[in-house]
Amino acid sequence: MRPAGIFGIILIVVGIILLAYGGFASFTTTENVAKLGPLEVNKEHEHAVPVGPIAGGICIVGGVILLVSGRRTVA
Repeated sequence: MRPAGIFGIILIVVGIILLAYGGFASFTTTENVAKLGPLEVNKEHEHAVPVGPIAGGICIVGGVILLVSGRRTVA
């Protein structure tokens, strides 16, 4: 098998692991709810970003493309 095909298989395996792990990154924002004189009431809101599934999908697609292109023979 050609190196592109082997690298494609590795990418597919890494993509499946990333999809199974699902790891979410997140960030927190603070919103001012009320301000009564010197007293402030703030609300923290956590936003989730699905980095693992997005990266896993990209790895699987890239791996399939490399696997298919690695099997082609040059005439």
